[in-house]
Amino acid sequence: MGVTGDSSIVPLPGPDGHRQPPPDARKPWEGVDRAQAAVDGATGPEPPGPPLCPQCGLVGERRSTYTGQHVLLEPGLVMPAHLVPGGHRWHVDPGGQAWNGGLDEPPTGTTCRIPHQLACPGLALDEIRPWRWLDAVRAENARRAQRKVDEEGFPGELPDVG
Repeated sequence: MGVTGDSSIVPLPGPDGHRQPPPDARKPWEGVDRAQAAVDGATGPEPPGPPLCPQCGLVGERRSTYTGQHVLLEPGLVMPAHLVPGGHRWHVDPGGQAWNGGLDEPPTGTTCRIPHQLACPGLALDEIRPWRWLDAVRAENARRAQRKVDEEGFPGELPDVG
């Protein structure tokens, strides 16, 4: 079989057979994938551009993720996973694709890679927010404290302590 120039899209039978999206149309899940990639930190420069950090200009190790985006990993650095903040633990599968370990506690003895942005000299820790889980815990504690005050009421007087 040779190249014929014919479209590889086979029309569906029935009245809607002509209603197929163009090949370059965005897929319904692409928005969700991009959002998840941003949450995971898979915001590396896309090919064909060089794998350079936009903040500091250093070269990173660019890996494709399961969401189709790319993450810029710190080259050659493998860390014990329990030392890396949750959400910043990246693993590389045998096929070379990277995936984020999430916020769950890693199994004992596991190693991981870190994103370049965690070690980037061009970013402050406030910009990176490596301890997102701690932000979530603090927000929950603030809600619990407010709920307790709302339920019990604020005492009219403070106790005399001395």
